[in-house]
Amino acid sequence: MKLIPIFELIREDLECVERKMRGVSRIEYEQLRATLDYLLGSGGKRLRPALVLLSSKFYPADAEKVTSLAAAVETLHTATLIHDDLLDNAFLRRGNPTLNATWNSVATVLTGDYLFARAAAFAAETKSVRVVSIFAQTLMSICGGELKQIFGSDQGQTTREYYYQRIYSKTASLFAASAETGALLSEAPEPEVQALRDYGYNLGMAFQIVDDILDLAGDEDELGKPVGSDLRQGVITLPTIYFLQAHPEDEAVTRVLSGRYGGDDEVRTAVEMIKESGAIESSTAEAKRFAARSRDALSTLPHNEYRQAMLDLTDFVVERRK
Repeated sequence: MKLIPIFELIREDLECVERKMRGVSRIEYEQLRATLDYLLGSGGKRLRPALVLLSSKFYPADAEKVTSLAAAVETLHTATLIHDDLLDNAFLRRGNPTLNATWNSVATVLTGDYLFARAAAFAAETKSVRVVSIFAQTLMSICGGELKQIFGSDQGQTTREYYYQRIYSKTASLFAASAETGALLSEAPEPEVQALRDYGYNLGMAFQIVDDILDLAGDEDELGKPVGSDLRQGVITLPTIYFLQAHPEDEAVTRVLSGRYGGDDEVRTAVEMIKESGAIESSTAEAKRFAARSRDALSTLPHNEYRQAMLDLTDFVVERRK
C-alpha cells in the first residue's frame, strides 16, 4: 500500500501546508535559508500534518487555522529530527547527509531551536489556548523522553513498559496530539476528540515499533541508513527486548549494545541472531495489535471517506518497508 492514494483526498490541503512551511525559509541569513529549504524538502511522509488534516474533516473547520496547525506539527517534527541526529551522531537520514554532518553542533542546535520557535508561532496562529497547551505539553514530552534516555540509569530499560514509555515520548505523543488538535479545530464532540487522540496514539505506537523492526530487518538502500543503527548506538528496541528475554545469557548482542564490539561483522552477527530468534515476528504481532486498536478507536466516528483514509493509513503503517 502506498501513501499517494490515501492522501489524494487532502492533496490540495497538503500543498497549502507545504507552502506555509516553506515560508519559514524567508529569513535574513542566506545560509540558514538554504539549509531550511533543504531540510523541509528532503523527504518525509508528512504523516503528522495528514493526521491534523484528516481529523479536522469530520466537522466544519477554519481551513487557515488547520493549515497553520498542520505546518506546526511537521515543523516541530523536523526540529526534533535535527536534534535526534545530533544526539545520535547520525550523518545520514533518508539517504541524505544530516545537518550535523556539515555544520558544527552549535549551529545545528540553534537551527533546531529556530524551527521549534517557528512551530510554536504556527500553533499560536490557531488562536486556541487548548491547542497551544497540547502542543507545548507534547514538546515537553518529546524533550523529557530524550533527557530520560540520556540521564536515566540502565535499570528497567529491557522491559516492554520502559520501551513503550520511550516510544510514546519519541513518536506517539505527536501522532496523538496531531489527531486530537485537528479534531479540536473542527469543534468535534468531546468523545470524538478523545477517540481521535486514541487513534493517533495507537497509530504512533505501531509506527515506531515498525520503524524499530525495519532498523534490523529492512533494506539499507530503502532505509537510507545502515541496518542495526539502534544496536550500534546502544538503543534497546522491542525486537532486542524479545531477544534478550529469550536469551538472557547472550553476550554477542549485549556486547554490541554496550559499545564493546570490534567492527561491522559483529554488528551484522548480532542483527542476524535477533532476526533468526523470532523476535521480529513477535514485534510485528505487537505492532499489529496497536494498529487494531487504532482502527477500533475510529468506530464511533462518522462513516465517510476521511474515516476510510485513516483506516487505510493504519494499513500503510504496518505494511511499509521504509
